[in-house]
Amino acid sequence: MTAATERTSDPAERVWDPTRAFGLIEPPPLASATLIRDEFLRLDTARQQAGWAKAQVVVLDATGRTPVELPAPPAVRRPGELGDAGDGRARLVTRPATELGDTPPPAAVLLGEADGVLYWAQRVEPAEPAGDARWLSLFTVGGELAPLDAALLTTAIALLTWHDRARFCARDGSLTRPTKAGWARECAAENHEEFPRTDPAIICLVHDGADQVLLARQTTWPAGRMSVLAGFVEAGESLEACVAREIAEEVGVDVRDVGYLGSQAWPFPRSLMVGFQAVADPAQPIRLDGAEIAEARWLRRGDLVEALKRGDWGVPADDGQLLLPGRMSIARTMIESWVAAG
Repeated sequence: MTAATERTSDPAERVWDPTRAFGLIEPPPLASATLIRDEFLRLDTARQQAGWAKAQVVVLDATGRTPVELPAPPAVRRPGELGDAGDGRARLVTRPATELGDTPPPAAVLLGEADGVLYWAQRVEPAEPAGDARWLSLFTVGGELAPLDAALLTTAIALLTWHDRARFCARDGSLTRPTKAGWARECAAENHEEFPRTDPAIICLVHDGADQVLLARQTTWPAGRMSVLAGFVEAGESLEACVAREIAEEVGVDVRDVGYLGSQAWPFPRSLMVGFQAVADPAQPIRLDGAEIAEARWLRRGDLVEALKRGDWGVPADDGQLLLPGRMSIARTMIESWVAAG
């Protein structure tokens, strides 16, 4: 099959070869399912009120930061790491819901339930947190959070960001108001309902079926910082077709044996990262798109082993040393899983 035929054939009809596949060694950090998302609870104001007395609130400032208590630092720590004492997890500092009043305020959104406790979120003005807590962003601390805290913060950022950007109806331009405990907005003119948007994006680890993987560097990244390829799904496009198109557009490489790996939320501002693997021929010339990608090259498993030991993007790079994505990203989990499979 020629390269041109490969690129224009239907990716969904290509045979996935499980002998070349690998799986994720653990769920991505922001893929936790520990938060109960109860649609009926969102409609039940009596249950919301009954649970308010022991409910907790995740507070975010205008930039998306929240108070976080970091673990005590170990005796030796690599640059960019937050710490590794106790269970090695950072913790959200939530507020008792009753500090906001006797009932849920209109600006609060219901995140869900865990261990019999309702969790809400609301924007606040930042104040000095108690103890050793610091106001930090999900980008800074996402890979260090316990599963429930990661789910709470990810959902809070996604929901509150949507509310900030959905104040007017997309149909008639009238003002909208929150309903269903923050999981919908209704326009004042015609009662049209709108719901939080999620934009799917593919992220794909391309390998040769043996010992090489294809990584790339965006034009805005410093030398040495590399990751797997990614791109947004277009209207009317399948995920598999997006994988083939994005990789062909960005680096000029044709892929086959596209297989699903996993997914995770990416609320920057409202994406869902859907992870795939695919096989390509390293002998095919790389053609950079000239816009988004500044560099792309095939690397061997040993190169990645050394880079993983070195740390991640938070570590200062010397002379363009290879640095891989941080622990919060599914890209890191995909790379670690491919290395482990070898």
